[in-house]
Amino acid sequence: VIDTLPDNVFFCNVSNKLFTSLQTVIQLFVNRLDSVESVLPYEYDVFDFCKDAKEMRPSENLGQVLFGERIESSPYKFNFKQDVKCKAVCTKVYKKGIKEDATQLDFLKMGMQLNYQHHWIIDNMPVTWCYDVEDGQKYCNPGFPIGCLVTSDGRAKDACVINSEFNKKNTFYVFNHVDIKITYHSGESEGWRGARLVAATLEPKSIKQADGNNPSCEGANPMEVPGEFENDVSIVYTYSVTFEENNSIKWASRWDYILVSMPHTNIQWFSIMNSLVIVLFLSGMVAMIMLRTLHKDIARYNQVDQEDAQEESGWKQVHGDVFRPPRKGMLLSVFLGQGTQIFIMTFITLFLACLGFLSPANRGALMTCAVVLWVLLGTPAGYVSARLYKTFGGEKWKTNVLLTALLCPGIVFADFFLMNLILWVEGSSAAIPFGTLVAILALWFGISVPLTFIGAYFGFKKPAIEQPVRTNQIPRQIPEQSFFTKPIPGIVMGGILPFGCIFIQLFFILNSIWSHQMYYMFGFLFLVFIILLITCSEATILLCYFHLCAEDYHWWWRSFLTSGFTAVYLFIYAVHYFFSKLQIIGAASTFLYFGYTMIMVLIFFLFTGTIGFFACFWFVNKIYSVVKVD
Repeated sequence: VIDTLPDNVFFCNVSNKLFTSLQTVIQLFVNRLDSVESVLPYEYDVFDFCKDAKEMRPSENLGQVLFGERIESSPYKFNFKQDVKCKAVCTKVYKKGIKEDATQLDFLKMGMQLNYQHHWIIDNMPVTWCYDVEDGQKYCNPGFPIGCLVTSDGRAKDACVINSEFNKKNTFYVFNHVDIKITYHSGESEGWRGARLVAATLEPKSIKQADGNNPSCEGANPMEVPGEFENDVSIVYTYSVTFEENNSIKWASRWDYILVSMPHTNIQWFSIMNSLVIVLFLSGMVAMIMLRTLHKDIARYNQVDQEDAQEESGWKQVHGDVFRPPRKGMLLSVFLGQGTQIFIMTFITLFLACLGFLSPANRGALMTCAVVLWVLLGTPAGYVSARLYKTFGGEKWKTNVLLTALLCPGIVFADFFLMNLILWVEGSSAAIPFGTLVAILALWFGISVPLTFIGAYFGFKKPAIEQPVRTNQIPRQIPEQSFFTKPIPGIVMGGILPFGCIFIQLFFILNSIWSHQMYYMFGFLFLVFIILLITCSEATILLCYFHLCAEDYHWWWRSFLTSGFTAVYLFIYAVHYFFSKLQIIGAASTFLYFGYTMIMVLIFFLFTGTIGFFACFWFVNKIYSVVKVD
């Protein structure tokens, strides 16, 4: 019994009797092809590979569609425990002088030149290409290249270095043969009948076949495709498959051989220790202010006479202005409402990922969960925005709720729609179908917007947040500020420490997005998320205290922008990553990279800014509620 398709196969143990749905044919599915040198993924069929006669597509969730996954069946089908040696799948012939054949062959060459990778799936597991790397370690890549190129100067590119026979200049070598090894776990060792797949690996090869009907895979020359299309080209696609029993690998841990081969754990621990040192440093600074300086300030302010107080300086002197409503209070309240929505969505998503609900085995689950949560969290966004806007003394409640529901999501959707147009023009599989765009709009306007209105209704029904001190009618003049207490230097400095906590983790996140590596260390990510919360809060409180001591009471926007400036450092790092780590070429790919990066930066700006604002809001309310004001 082989559970090749988890949705179709089940095991049920009733009274020690095993009932199974028998399925001995193993179906291999293919996913989109992508490259580290291009942001544009393409569907399997676009490259003119062998097609399944009865093509079928498994149902895809929202996350898979948004990420551009396009899974479909392939003509590679195997019978369980039946080894196959050099079996032909199909033959593709490209005739000189036929325009359509020339176009298809050129597209295949483009894929090899840009190192496009196959992604095959058996039993919901990636079919991996495992090879040795430095220090005797083995790396398992969840994809393998279409082929490779030896350039006109004789330089072997990418996968061509694995074979010394790939040496002809200005020639492409197609990997038209794969040796597949399927490892299974037998249930007989545990007292039940049946078997389960626990691993699927392959080795790509380039083999030129003289006869497509009687292929031979021993000692053959590589399959060459000349750079210039001067003669007919015939490519025979073949495969061999072997089955191997291994009872030491449990079905529950069958992903381990892929994930363990990614040597990032030590770097992750270094990242955590680096972040913890920053947090301990900041916590020490904040504790010193809270327990010593601030305590002495409050004791001194509460003991001095009124006449002495006139000569005093410090944060008490601005008590009559510290809660003066900020300029552009409407925009600030809208940002904070959206930031609250993003914060709760991120927290719940990462928490569920830590519990294992959103593992890589559950394709598209992470993005689906995030989108659904964002849609359902319109109520807290509307409530926070309305409550703060009312506290700021705002009266245009209709404008407030409309901006909360439409402004930031509208910017993200406009950017996303523009990127989708580029993908559509380029013929990429990542282009979102029109029906999915309509579904996203329906979720936004049909669920999120009404929930935002409901939240805003309850927010405006509540009384404004009561401040601990009264606000003077005439604004106090702010004294001349030193360089470090001026707004811009303080804001620029405020984002450095939070970014220092996340930049190593950010490298792996960008790798998973743009270099198509598998991200699975959600425990580390959740820990870094908590550290980021603490760091943003403490850095903002620290700078807010210094500014108030300098008698600068404009803290509303500054508290938001201080931690929000971390997003600017994120953008600078993304630019550095693009030029130093990626090999992306082409105007469309570059535009797509920075277009999607701007969406990430905006979301991160709202997220970090909201954390800093509410930390500072709590701090200011706390210190002015314990000091005596005449």
